[in-house]
Amino acid sequence: MAVFAVGDIQGCYDELRRALDSVGFDPSHDRLWCVGDLVNRGPKSLQVLRFFHQLGDAAICVLGNHDLHLLALVAGNDKHKDESSLDAVMAASDRDELLHWLRQRPLIHFDPELDFLMVHAGLPPQWDLATALACGREVEAVLRGTGNVDYFMHMYGNKPDLWDPSLTGMARWRFVTNCLTRLRYVDGDGRLALKEKGPPGSQARGRIPWFEHPARASRGQRIVFGHWSTLGYLARDNVWALDTGCLWGGALTLLRLDKAPPARHTIACSGWQNPSRFA
Repeated sequence: MAVFAVGDIQGCYDELRRALDSVGFDPSHDRLWCVGDLVNRGPKSLQVLRFFHQLGDAAICVLGNHDLHLLALVAGNDKHKDESSLDAVMAASDRDELLHWLRQRPLIHFDPELDFLMVHAGLPPQWDLATALACGREVEAVLRGTGNVDYFMHMYGNKPDLWDPSLTGMARWRFVTNCLTRLRYVDGDGRLALKEKGPPGSQARGRIPWFEHPARASRGQRIVFGHWSTLGYLARDNVWALDTGCLWGGALTLLRLDKAPPARHTIACSGWQNPSRFA
């Protein structure tokens, strides 16, 4: 059995199928991990959702910020409506089934046999593996519960920006959500710097990529993540970054996790969006 992790797809269905064909992916015995952002801005978000839904147990997807945007939009929070390309999903006859499936996806996944942790964005330096898993499971329960609409109506925001175990309620859930689905940079105190989106070297003084924090409690854990197209592919210090900007005309990256060392496969992508539109 081969286990592949794929970087951010964002509706680039044709490129996804081409990448999987290039490695001979067979859902009857292989497994596919997705680091999140199945949907939005690309041309075929609906087809991507249907494909992963049909894969069943052959796929494990964690939620990304764009997946949460879709769920928030359905819940009535239209803050990011003007940035979306989700009309086909919203109008689909199987919309409710697909969105129910999406809302059941995890925010974090750990496989002890492979010794890989998967998140969409990152972890704050204060969290070890056990804390990250516990925090992720806590918010997953909210997403799947009867109070999810209230969560989606209050999900957006950059505060609080520093971990405190005593945080409760929406403040705690928003912090966890921001770490797992939006994080790129932190400062020396471990405070989230969520407005920083550029490649390393472009950030304000005193801010560092989350995985470079010298006191990061998860440093011994192997982590695969996406979300950061301006970072591109990265494989060092137990972290593998897989968002190589397929949406923007970069590449779609697959990483075979059951190989030692993990083996990278990429295909070139046409590019469906101009990054300057969202700067």
